[in-house]
Amino acid sequence: MDLGCFQGQIMHEASIIMSILDTVTHQCQKEGYHSISSISLQIGKASGILPDALLFAFDIAKAETIARDAELIIDKVPIGGICSKCNKEFDTDEAFIFECPYCGSDSVKITRGYEMNIIEMEVD
Repeated sequence: MDLGCFQGQIMHEASIIMSILDTVTHQCQKEGYHSISSISLQIGKASGILPDALLFAFDIAKAETIARDAELIIDKVPIGGICSKCNKEFDTDEAFIFECPYCGSDSVKITRGYEMNIIEMEVD
């Protein structure tokens, strides 16, 4: 494993998690809450975000925040699309889509898998 690549990926996820923590902390304080017990995210498989690296970064970054005891829940969204030739929708666990899994056409449109959404948070 290339350690430089791994460190770069951790830094990528660290900046994402810092942004998420800033967003939820600001919203929580604005609403008058004092702690966050869980944060639920939706992460697409084509988003370029590694869930394990995100969890690792979250465990470090949350320490001095109102989310220090929070759990990070990640819902992984598969890559999906629609074929322009046969009009069928599909989901796949593949990292890349080169053709429709039904008809073999290379005319496909990716419709999901790039998500990075904060779905909900539990607060006290």
